[in-house]
Amino acid sequence: MSIRTCVFDAYGTLFDVAAAARQAAGEPGREALAARWPELAQHWRLKQLQYTWLRAVVDAHADFWQVTQDGLDWALEAVGLDGDAELRQRLLDLYWELRCYEEVPEMLRTLKAAGLQTAILSNGSPQMLDGAVQSAGIGTVLDDVLSVESVGVFKPHRRVYDLVQERFGGGPEDVLFVSSNGWDAAGAAGYGFRTAWVNRAGEPMDRLPWKPHHVLRDLTTVPALAENA
Repeated sequence: MSIRTCVFDAYGTLFDVAAAARQAAGEPGREALAARWPELAQHWRLKQLQYTWLRAVVDAHADFWQVTQDGLDWALEAVGLDGDAELRQRLLDLYWELRCYEEVPEMLRTLKAAGLQTAILSNGSPQMLDGAVQSAGIGTVLDDVLSVESVGVFKPHRRVYDLVQERFGGGPEDVLFVSSNGWDAAGAAGYGFRTAWVNRAGEPMDRLPWKPHHVLRDLTTVPALAENA
């Protein structure tokens, strides 16, 4: 099987979603956050994802920025920091410039040097994704950044995965799809992509009708995987 295109989820896969809370917690005067930032980051990410699924199920789409704010508000209340408006704004500002994982730039350069097409396929809004890509300095090694906003529904709806075929052509078997979300990698496998789950935390496999074809600890081996898939 020959892979032509490598497609990546963005948040949690290329970009470290805990970076905003971690960075804010290290700033002067944020002792309350410093004591609870891992819990806040976990709550924020989980609610962000849950709200995408709920909105998709009930056909109440809102862009990912709204979902991100709603998830943060829940998380701040859960850890007892919901009265700090300045902290809320700081966390939201930092989310626009999330750091990418350290192996990301070299991994993408290696894929491009091998002649492969590269793209992001994300729940993120176009504006959010542009901010993250520019902040990370990886725009020159991506052929496109695809957002669910063009179809108005979140992953893992099949219509989202269709965007890859519409942009790059070929069949689903030509695509290696990489995500840090096990449910996303599984959904993409059900669609027909070759898939890799980046399981940085060593979590159990999701109990779904499909499973990712590969499980990775980080993104370092993606070029070799694409070459041999």
